[in-house]
Amino acid sequence: MTDEHVKGTVTDVKGKVEETAGKVTGDEEQELHGKAKQVQGEAQKGLGDVQDKAQDALGDVADATKETLGDVQDTLRGEK
Repeated sequence: MTDEHVKGTVTDVKGKVEETAGKVTGDEEQELHGKAKQVQGEAQKGLGDVQDKAQDALGDVADATKETLGDVQDTLRGEK
């Protein structure tokens, strides 16, 4: 979980609270602002998902590189 996931969740919750307050008070502008915050929060969480996937992919590349390097070293030593 990244900071963006946390920020997105906080923004989403704030938006839900603001939307509900707008509904209760009859303030359409506040209600719409709350909905917009929820969209922003979802976008932030989506960014966090992308960051997680990029980090996972980077780890996979690093692992594959280490394995290949080990194979090359073994070959150069005549172990394979």
